[in-house]
Amino acid sequence: MKAIVIGAGISGLTCANYLQRSGIHTLILEQAATPGGVSTSWKRKGYTFEGGIHWLIGAKESIPLHNIWVETGALQENNPVYFKDPIYTLVDSEGRMPLYRDLHGLELTGLRDRLALATLKFHLACFNGFHQPITDISGVKARYPRPFSLWEYIKMGGAAALSPFLMMQSARGYARRFRNPRIRELLAAVVEPSINALSLIYTLSTFAMGDSGYPKGGSLQMARNMAGHFLGLGGEIRYRTPALEVLREGGKWTVRTADTLFSADAVVISMDARSAIDKLFKMPLQEIWAQKMRRSLRTTQCMFLGAGIRTDLSAWPRSMQLVLPQPLRASGHIYKTLVVNNYADVKSYAPEGCSVVTCLLHGPTYAWWKAAKEDGTYATRKQEIMEAFLDALGEMIPDIRGKVEVTDMATPLTYERYCSTFEGSYMSDWPPFQPLYHAPYKYKEGLYFTGQRTAYSGGLPPAAQSGRITAQYVCKDLDTEFVAY
Repeated sequence: MKAIVIGAGISGLTCANYLQRSGIHTLILEQAATPGGVSTSWKRKGYTFEGGIHWLIGAKESIPLHNIWVETGALQENNPVYFKDPIYTLVDSEGRMPLYRDLHGLELTGLRDRLALATLKFHLACFNGFHQPITDISGVKARYPRPFSLWEYIKMGGAAALSPFLMMQSARGYARRFRNPRIRELLAAVVEPSINALSLIYTLSTFAMGDSGYPKGGSLQMARNMAGHFLGLGGEIRYRTPALEVLREGGKWTVRTADTLFSADAVVISMDARSAIDKLFKMPLQEIWAQKMRRSLRTTQCMFLGAGIRTDLSAWPRSMQLVLPQPLRASGHIYKTLVVNNYADVKSYAPEGCSVVTCLLHGPTYAWWKAAKEDGTYATRKQEIMEAFLDALGEMIPDIRGKVEVTDMATPLTYERYCSTFEGSYMSDWPPFQPLYHAPYKYKEGLYFTGQRTAYSGGLPPAAQSGRITAQYVCKDLDTEFVAY
């Protein structure tokens, strides 16, 4: 039996690893030259720019998701995990204010926020022990079953009861309960403020539980580990081979590339499902779920900016929320703060004595950049924004002035070009009161979806879990035993 997985992102690699281990010979078709999809990093003139992982949920061994990372080879001896604390540090005209995993120190910011802080601690306590359950789908034959545990769900009852309340407000709205503007700015660094508060509390709870670390080598090392593990099981990957069409021929699903037709017993679409439903079939899909996805999907877009700097920034925090004295104007948006990651403590990311900093500027800028591409100002706009970013960064960190050796910038059009993501997004936005419409894990007999548009919102945890679930659907339909180890 054979399977084809379209896309070597985290969900595709997860699915392919489980299929191959379960005795289904699997071929991955990947349009890029490296694995990882949008979770990747790259080198420029001796500097490494981290473009994916900022923290990895499931890095702690006691978290069930950790099993998936081990079973797929993502975490090995070559990428031990570093657990940063503080998780973010506010830097403004008043100095530095750290956000620790246990919220230590926030009580010193004033009496007026004691109730808000007590409420936040209570909400985190409700999520203590909360995790994504890793179970088996109904009807699959699993060699090592993970049965549904009622007790496991009961222990997470507090989080389940609190979740609807959190989903009805934005992360920004939740932070407004604090009167101290510095605390509000700190919380804004954790997740994109426009998404619902459930994402904020869940993320903070993973830090509070001692989870969410950064694996050595970052996104690319982790993706390479997964790809290497898959190849070691006997699987096959063809890079620089984009899938152009999925069609039904001779009773089997077939994937057409530029020069070859590949047929298989099962085809798994791991590329962005929102793009796939319009581009990967002869006629765009018109099922109800596809129409709802077209109408309701809101994408999370960003601009990535990175700089290699000829100075040691170890004295500066690992992750900073910089409050700018003058706003940064870029792609039609105004940014009053910058979330900057400083990799000075990762010595392999820069030449000796040098440092790398990166920043994501969030906002719906796809249409703006597309217009710039069409009128010929795309390269000029990128240069202008990078220069403005470096000027703003230099105001906050004077040590970098005149010492920038290399820069790199990615726009939503970059993500679209390299990863075929819809509107160049890296995940789905999940604002308050907004339901999410997903692609089904099983679309038709022998044809499946996996990845960020089959699970809530986005990020690495749902990518991995969706890959495992889709693999179980394939094994069930092909009457094959699902094997995890």
